[in-house]
Amino acid sequence: MFVPSFSLKGKLAVVTGAGRGIGRALSIGLAESGSDVVLLSRTREDLEETAGVIEKLGRKAHILPTDVTSRDDINRVIAYIESNGLSIDILINNAGMNIRSAALSVTDDEWQKIMDTNLKSAFMMSQEVGRHMKERGRGKIINIASVAGHVALRTGVVYASTKAAMIQMTKVLAMEWGKHNINVNSIGPWYFKTPLTKELLQNEEYVNDILAVTPLKRIGELEELVGPAVFLSSDASNYITGQTLFVDGGMTINGF
Repeated sequence: MFVPSFSLKGKLAVVTGAGRGIGRALSIGLAESGSDVVLLSRTREDLEETAGVIEKLGRKAHILPTDVTSRDDINRVIAYIESNGLSIDILINNAGMNIRSAALSVTDDEWQKIMDTNLKSAFMMSQEVGRHMKERGRGKIINIASVAGHVALRTGVVYASTKAAMIQMTKVLAMEWGKHNINVNSIGPWYFKTPLTKELLQNEEYVNDILAVTPLKRIGELEELVGPAVFLSSDASNYITGQTLFVDGGMTINGF
């Protein structure tokens, strides 16, 4: 009888935005499933805290302070990995940001900063890691998108644009790289308890609006993103590519 393997033992994952929030949770979750992790973020202190948790699990954590909007920095990450005789099995493009400006208030600087952080960085990481994976003939890439890339929300037009583009980028890369045995998928979260949403989720009226369109009637816990990420990183998902898995409490099926 075939039993799917969700184990990541012996794998190496690279996670961007790994110091806090979703990136931290996914990095620890991958380590719990057996993977060593290369932790990328601008802030060393955040990475050191995440690494400490991973190492207590008996897994190796590589701390690399990195600006993922810089191709030079990304190439330094690849060089570090290859010079240490390591191979990348999993890439999670999680680095992201949002500036909650109404459309008529968005500045050129805001547009460019969000585009570079959310979309350009994910493409450049995928491109450089994709070269590495192509040589090995296998790999898993997971982009952290958002329900905002699938349905229209009240504000955040730039953020939503980057996430919609990320979902389409996922599909095109999956088409192009499938012949190299590289699976490219994305995860689309709704509201989760993170440092970026902490202030918003203290507003009772705002939370009530969220719950009104969420069938499960609650905000997500970060740990609930780990299962989908482990699944898409593991051999259990080998015949899945180009898909977006919405982890949203049912928000995107709401017909009202």
